[in-house]
Amino acid sequence: MKPTRIAAALAGVAYTALALATPLQAAELRMGWWGGESRHVATQKAIEACGAKHGHPIKGEFTGFDGYLEKLTTQMAGKTEPDIMQVNWPWLPLFSKSGGGFADLRALKGLDLSNWSEDDLKAGSMNGVLQGLSVSTTGRVFFFNETTFQKAGVPIPASWDEFFAATKTIKEKLGQDYYTFNAVKETAQLLVTLAVVQKTGKDLVDPATNRVAWTPEELAAGISFLGKLVETGAIRSQKEEAADGNVNLFEKPAWAEGKIAGSYEWDSTYSKYADPLKDGQVLKPVPMLKLADAVTEGVYRKPSMVFSISKNSKDPEAAAQIVNCLLNEPEGIDALGTSRGLPASKAAAARLGNSGEPEVRAANTIVMAATGPLVSPFNEHPEIRSAFIDTLEEYAYGQISAQDGAQQIIDTVNDVLAKFD
Repeated sequence: MKPTRIAAALAGVAYTALALATPLQAAELRMGWWGGESRHVATQKAIEACGAKHGHPIKGEFTGFDGYLEKLTTQMAGKTEPDIMQVNWPWLPLFSKSGGGFADLRALKGLDLSNWSEDDLKAGSMNGVLQGLSVSTTGRVFFFNETTFQKAGVPIPASWDEFFAATKTIKEKLGQDYYTFNAVKETAQLLVTLAVVQKTGKDLVDPATNRVAWTPEELAAGISFLGKLVETGAIRSQKEEAADGNVNLFEKPAWAEGKIAGSYEWDSTYSKYADPLKDGQVLKPVPMLKLADAVTEGVYRKPSMVFSISKNSKDPEAAAQIVNCLLNEPEGIDALGTSRGLPASKAAAARLGNSGEPEVRAANTIVMAATGPLVSPFNEHPEIRSAFIDTLEEYAYGQISAQDGAQQIIDTVNDVLAKFD
């Protein structure tokens, strides 16, 4: 007997449902990343779980951070890069200045992009094309030694005005060898950036012109702010730091003893700075300090790293399935945990709940809640960072004025940016 029209229709629906539920044909994929042992173990478990779920065998290619950029550069040039890549956020302009270096992630059906904020998606885009999905979001936050402030009888500052007042009291009550803060190299650069952004509301790079957004006068004011930190005894001078061999802050006895009472560091590095403190010392992440005439908190917030998909992949949709599993699905979320920091994906954040150190979560909450313009990855271009830091050292040694230093930085940065027009 011939099937009825209803039976035929039902059979068609069943076939369509089966087709939608069936995974893509098995594709052999490669994934490359850098990290330490704990990240390697977590990622291998995750790709095994996600590969089994979606039917794609995945080969892991992992190493330490040193040499990873050089290896990836060689692979990209030879079109032999892995299907899925862990990419450092500042490298996006190096590999994809016009938005064509990696696969366009918005064009791949296997990714649920609703789990990221628009700011996250913009941060992973080049020339408007989504080139990388933020794995975790990090930012600079203030850490203060609560014990030192209590010892001096002053509260932890909530503004820069309070900070300078507390510095004076701490030096008077505890001694001239006490400092409220730390600022050398990259941290000094980011403090100058913070001061300029708070007053102007502008990131270093104007996305419309791909040139420096700040005027020489605006940047000079930021450099002078760094000078004020030295003049008031809030931080040690660059000369003093160099004389000590530029030792890492967390390795300094003065930090462990609470004689340096604060710094401006990545939210995810809390333990690195809290662990060396002597018994009884308590380190706290605190909200952004603002200048009196600030128009924004000026938070420096960025993807700590992104997952990208090769434009040369033989099966980008299969790669998209795996990336989505790693970042949005229980199998990948549970295996990765916080091995790459607190996840940016809303699905992962909800599933992991309160996993991770409470202080790191508190610091990350401050970073995520603070206001500020979208940060360009060019802020961390090696040539731009080097020009900024070198000029600040010249200023610290009295070899250049704040105004001339500002012009020197702007000219150098614009020369670098011009290469990416």
